[in-house]
Amino acid sequence: MGRAVVLLLILALAGCAAIARHESAARSPKSPDTPWNPPPKVKRQPERAKSLQTIPEDLLTRNWTLEDIVDLALRNNPATRASWETARAAAAKVGSKRGAYLPQVDGAASYTKTKNSYSLQTTVEQKTYQPSLTLQFILFDFGKRRADVEEARQQSYAANWAHNATIQSVILEVETAYYQYLSAKAIRAADSAAVDEAGVNLDAAQERQKAGLATTADVLQARSNLAQKKLALQAIEGQIQTIRGALATAMGLSPDVPYDIGFLPNDIPVAEVGQTVDQLLDEAQGNRPDLAASRATALAARAHAKSVKRDGFPVVTLQGTISRRFYDNPDIYTDNYTKGIYVTLPLFTGFSHSYDLVEAQEKAAAAASQYEELQSMVALDVWSSYYELRTAEEQLATAKEFLESATESHTVALERYKVGVGSILELLSAQSTLEDARTQNVQARTNWFLALAGLAHATGRLELSQAPLSQPSPAPQGKDE
Repeated sequence: MGRAVVLLLILALAGCAAIARHESAARSPKSPDTPWNPPPKVKRQPERAKSLQTIPEDLLTRNWTLEDIVDLALRNNPATRASWETARAAAAKVGSKRGAYLPQVDGAASYTKTKNSYSLQTTVEQKTYQPSLTLQFILFDFGKRRADVEEARQQSYAANWAHNATIQSVILEVETAYYQYLSAKAIRAADSAAVDEAGVNLDAAQERQKAGLATTADVLQARSNLAQKKLALQAIEGQIQTIRGALATAMGLSPDVPYDIGFLPNDIPVAEVGQTVDQLLDEAQGNRPDLAASRATALAARAHAKSVKRDGFPVVTLQGTISRRFYDNPDIYTDNYTKGIYVTLPLFTGFSHSYDLVEAQEKAAAAASQYEELQSMVALDVWSSYYELRTAEEQLATAKEFLESATESHTVALERYKVGVGSILELLSAQSTLEDARTQNVQARTNWFLALAGLAHATGRLELSQAPLSQPSPAPQGKDE
């Protein structure tokens, strides 16, 4: 009998070893130079979700506005879902910590079979069944529960503020991609106009060559210029598709989802910022969600340090147990109970509690320092964004003047060349200046929108950049509005 048991045990161990080797081989590549080939049972990635299912039907038939895009991003972007779920988890933790104020009740049941032999002829067997309830209630713990609840509450606040900060970041990301897409489309329109103008220049050079007023060199220069403009137009076409995919990704959609948006406005109603930079700094200190999250994190760390300190204090607990023990026959039983008040005090923990307390206090100090550092960074962010907007406003006017002057200069150069007064180099130079002026004008308009969005983000606003950050400029005295 004993040998059979030993043999079975050896076979079982051998089988376990073989299974372990097989499982280990299936979880890793065979050699360093070979890729891992997953077994058939490994779950494959699900098929790509159809993005059209997450887009309202009315958006499929019209151009999307910035409000539409932001709304889709906030609903579809995984970052907002993750921050929302994190906030919900943190809120649940507050309820869990509050449970320490309530009695803890545990139920148990046991079945026992005993056999006692008092002599070779006397053996007693007995079966017992015993259900029981145990109640434990902390009467006093010197504020540890209060510190634990405060820590969880501040962590919940931090998670909720972090969710708001995520929404802000998604809005800024979408606005940035949106205006970059509009800018790229405007650059494409400018490059297309440059191609048309280069074609007009080539026609003029060919006409002058036929009339004997220009050389072949003029035609070749004009043709090279046309090819150069076509290359620039082809390059921007590829950039548009890249930016378009980035905008779709920011919305939480597939890059190939069909959609379109409008155009970059030509006339921007530039408005003066209705608040001083000091007022904006104060607003950011009160509104920035990431700053509020950092402050809540610092308060949570302080509460945690207080909780760790209370671990070294006594705990007064009320505890009671009731049970009923049945002996073989359900009609035969005894009722039992215990009750008492217990005081526990950690006397020696191998110095671990002292080190835990130092760790918690230092982490609280570090969190407070990080909060102060973020305050300085927020102030710098507002300051930089404010003056970036002011600079963008000035560049708008300058870029507009540059475009008007370059357009007139190109018109004059083209007419001069057609009548035989100007040279091909003068004409191509004027066209290059006009192309640069168009690009600068588009960039100035884009920079203004991006600067406005950046200032809204820096001050902690959850609205879009069109929010009333500014007020209309007063009309100049002595002029019509």
